[in-house]
Amino acid sequence: MLKKLSLIALTLVLTTSCVSKKIYTDLEDKYANLKKENRKLADANQDLETSLNSAKNDLEKLTKNYNTAFAQRNKLQSDYDATKSNFDNLKASYEALEKNSSASIAANSKKNRELLAQLEAKEQALATENARLEKLKKELEFGSQRVAELENMIASKDAAMTKLKDAISKALTNFEGKGLTIEQRNGKVYVSMENKLLFQSGSWAVGSQGKQAVKQLGEVLAENPEIAILIEGHTDNVPYKGNDQLSGNWDLSTKRATAIVNILRENTAIQPENLTAAGRGEFAPIASNDSAEGKAKNRRIEVILTPKLDEISKLLNEI
Repeated sequence: MLKKLSLIALTLVLTTSCVSKKIYTDLEDKYANLKKENRKLADANQDLETSLNSAKNDLEKLTKNYNTAFAQRNKLQSDYDATKSNFDNLKASYEALEKNSSASIAANSKKNRELLAQLEAKEQALATENARLEKLKKELEFGSQRVAELENMIASKDAAMTKLKDAISKALTNFEGKGLTIEQRNGKVYVSMENKLLFQSGSWAVGSQGKQAVKQLGEVLAENPEIAILIEGHTDNVPYKGNDQLSGNWDLSTKRATAIVNILRENTAIQPENLTAAGRGEFAPIASNDSAEGKAKNRRIEVILTPKLDEISKLLNEI
């Protein structure tokens, strides 16, 4: 096409001088039209080449996909053939077994029924055990709750006893160093008063200083109605040699404990049912009776203060 255009252009140049203007103009128009047509053909050719390349790419992808699908199909065919062969073998084996082993199948069926019955029995036993376990779990949770309540109650009682001990210590400050000690142990408060603070030798009459100490103790106890009050009388191991009113140390210790109870009862705010008097004689010493100092410590009144444990006992019975 380009060669043709060049020839026409050359012809136009050679003949320009000898052709008329009209012919020259016609030739120019033809040249311009041919040039446009050439451009269109070139553009169309470019579009065709682009389409061709796209078609080649699509063809290549389709070919690749085809080859992949073909390979997968062959693999599936191979798997199918192998599976079918296995199936046929299993079917043949089953038919042979069914045909030749009907007795064995019946035995296996019976065994299966027995196993099924055993399984159902075990499932029932398991359900029963799970129900028992759930019940025990609830009981454990209930017990744990009660234990927590009990611990809180005991802690509260201990705190109350500590507060009581502090109040008694404060009330009896003036008697410190005069044979009076106050301790808290095992959830109780122990107020120990040696006889030198309370009694003359061989007597159960309380002296003025001892009465004052007991009354001040009573003022604190009156504010704590939930406390059980045990008054214990103690002696040393020296046999009693007094008048015929007493039979011995045990009798003396009991009368001394009762004398303290009577002083406490003068405080009408103290509930009589909270009071207990006991004589221990020489049988609960806190020191050796081999020395005068030890004997002095053993001759004493112990006021043992115990919180009432009704609520705690109720909780313990519920656990």
